Amino acid sequence: MSQISRYNPMDELFRGFFVKPMDLPSNLPPQQIKMDVKEQEGAYLVHAEMPGAKKEDIHVEIEGNQVSISSEVKQEKEVKDGERVLRSERYYGQVSRSFQLAHDIDEGRATASFKDGVLELTLPKKAAANGKKLTIN
Repeated sequence: MSQISRYNPMDELFRGFFVKPMDLPSNLPPQQIKMDVKEQEGAYLVHAEMPGAKKEDIHVEIEGNQVSISSEVKQEKEVKDGERVLRSERYYGQVSRSFQLAHDIDEGRATASFKDGVLELTLPKKAAANGKKLTIN
């Protein structure tokens, strides 16, 4: 019973307030492309979040059923005279992601668009190759 103390929310509010201007985690995880993949009747629809990327810095490669997305986000430095950066958590660098789909993709009919930081891919499924029946002579 001697270890019970009265809780004072004001103590918690000001604890460490005057010691550091801010206390943010220093080990942030690396940036990753977040995406949704949906299967439709004859195609796959992919939405990939790519905040801060420019359309010309995004690359999509399709090989069979393997899709690879990569991008480079560049940091723009804008520090004014008399200004000091205390912390910068905005990501810059290269990110990439690869995944496989159940069907091969028809690269010739695939389309891509980029709007508001979201890459949208429409990946039509390749028509199944009809087997050829051989006649035996």
